Parts: sequence; C-alpha cells; structure tokens
Amino acid sequence: MEEFTKEQLAKYNGQDGEKCYIAYQGKVYDVTESMLWDEGDHQGMHEGGIDLTEEMDDSPHDDDVMEDFPVVGTLVE
Repeated sequence: MEEFTKEQLAKYNGQDGEKCYIAYQGKVYDVTESMLWDEGDHQGMHEGGIDLTEEMDDSPHDDDVMEDFPVVGTLVE
C-alpha cells in the first residue's frame, strides 16, 4: 500500500483531472467517483487532498461513511 505525506496527498485534490484523495485516521481514501466530491469540492465544506480526521467530528454523518470508499494508502508524518 502506498504511503503519502501531507504534501503528496495535497496533489490529489480532484482538480484539473487529478484524482481526489482524502485522509482519515491514517488511511488515504479515493473519493474521486463520489458525486459528493465534485472536482475536489465536498459540498462547499471541504477540499480534496487533505486530512479530514479532525474535521469529521463536526460533520453531519458518522465516520462509517468512509467504508464506501477504497483505501489507496496510508498517511505518514
């Protein structure tokens, strides 16, 4: 499984034809195919290519939503 730094993850922001990856609790997920992540934007609340671990507490959904997306790697410090 691929390892991503925050700088590498930032390249996968879903814009300009790039895939859209987000990190949560150390795992990197591919949300590219989700209609809720249109061109790297999650309903005007979040952008792709970032670690959403801390922000998930304020989201209107539980973290089990992450199970719908493939894990493509791990986030390293």
